Amino acid sequence: MNITLHKSKLESRKSEITITGSKSESNRLLLLQALYPEFKLENVSNSDDSNLMTNALSSQSDVVDIHHAGTAMRFLTAYFSIQEGRTVTLTGSQRMTERPIKILAEALQELGAEISYLQNDGFPPIKIIGKKLTKHKVALKANVSSQYISALLLIASKLENGIELTLEGEITSVPYIKMTLSLLDEIGVESSFVGNVITVKPNTKALTPKTLVVESDWSSASYYFSIAAISDIGTEITLSSYKENSLQGDSVLVDIYKHFGVTSTFNGNSVTLKKVSDSTEPLKLDLKNAPDIAQTIAVTCFALGMPCDLIGLHTLKIKETDRLVALKTEIEKLGGEVKITDKSLHLAASTKINEFVPIATYNDHRMAMAFAPLALKIPIIIEHAAVVSKSYPTFWDDLKAIGFKITE
Repeated sequence: MNITLHKSKLESRKSEITITGSKSESNRLLLLQALYPEFKLENVSNSDDSNLMTNALSSQSDVVDIHHAGTAMRFLTAYFSIQEGRTVTLTGSQRMTERPIKILAEALQELGAEISYLQNDGFPPIKIIGKKLTKHKVALKANVSSQYISALLLIASKLENGIELTLEGEITSVPYIKMTLSLLDEIGVESSFVGNVITVKPNTKALTPKTLVVESDWSSASYYFSIAAISDIGTEITLSSYKENSLQGDSVLVDIYKHFGVTSTFNGNSVTLKKVSDSTEPLKLDLKNAPDIAQTIAVTCFALGMPCDLIGLHTLKIKETDRLVALKTEIEKLGGEVKITDKSLHLAASTKINEFVPIATYNDHRMAMAFAPLALKIPIIIEHAAVVSKSYPTFWDDLKAIGFKITE
């Protein structure tokens, strides 16, 4: 389904949106709930990825297909490695068979796991024979994907001797690692993170039953920060449900979007974004700890004619698509000038935006949503718009509710 976003204006200077639970938190907690059924979850993400995670964890099949869900692939590789006596083939979409899993698989094998590749060495699909893992010391490259690290930490308390994980090299996406450790702490699992060594103690006792409420997704909130930045001064958008002391790395949006003249005010479980000033001053950012908001920020800058230099983007090449190449291609179709390396993006200041350009989405939900705010400037076409269901199924409905004019 392709959709056209006609040039739009927010219906009200004060809009309100409720966003579903964080996909990152949900998928971690869903795996922990599978290991510790004594606690309950509320406000779980309604994204495709979290639904796939839920279905995979409850499946009794010998083959588990997680389609495009990269987080699920990493977390379930670890989970099925400790399901004693069970053999599972873990597979996914064509793109998933091109996304590396070897670093995580080798770490699990070092702990005693039995994992083999069914097609190409180092890539899904993989065959996992669940075993009791007794080894506890392992090292892992820390500059590729924090999801590999989190996958090990999530199962660590169920290992006979816990885990002592040594991180090698510069650590990528530290907030996501700290999120995992904070969630472990919240359910009663002991851990420590000192220097480059993370230790998680084994847990043999039942945990205290409790209900955990998943905070709403900050990555999804990023599109409203972009909308606020592109809108007129005085525009307000209130988002629920958000915490000022969030575990999510993408909450750095609050500080980043000050550069665009957007303030953030927390009140209870909501945050109100307000456009208070205009700016076209160049933006320089290191996004190694929040790479998922790079697309949103690049498009915001382009919409405002603001040059930017974004670095720390090396993980974008192994996402749903090569996001650096995709951003360059689509922004240039719109009339922008972009240079990329394997870990950075450099956008020149621009004075025009081409209208009715069809934006390819590359099976990547964030490509569709990041470009949508441009409709406040020009009419734009989003190809395969349903891809947003991966993380934010109601995105287009929510945009319509605040004034975006959208037709199929």
